[in-house]
Amino acid sequence: MALRDQIRIMVVDDMSTSRGIITQSLDGMGIRHISTAEDGADALRTFAAYPVHLIISDYNMPNMDGLKLLHHLRSGPRTKGVGFILITGRAEQQIIDYGQKLGMNNYLKKPFQPADLRKCIETVVGPL
Repeated sequence: MALRDQIRIMVVDDMSTSRGIITQSLDGMGIRHISTAEDGADALRTFAAYPVHLIISDYNMPNMDGLKLLHHLRSGPRTKGVGFILITGRAEQQIIDYGQKLGMNNYLKKPFQPADLRKCIETVVGPL
């Protein structure tokens, strides 16, 4: 069975349009196990009920941004090994450096093409 048939991914973004674009891209890759959350706090609640292998998170969100979510994930024994990709329109070096310090696996700058997202995911989990 291919990795794309088994992997569980959560998309975290406060904008429903962005969640939809990412989810459609994942669906186009053949990934079927996709959950979504509206911000970091929602992602943590969702993860507790539906654990995933990889989280693709926006950076700029209300309540809990992507890097705060990453910090919470890396601090928990159940969540510290979850793959994490940050998607941001503000790919400033200090944001990327801080994300890497926290244990971010990869990042992607908005706007992006589905092929860019696939390449970004495959550098974290391997060929889909």
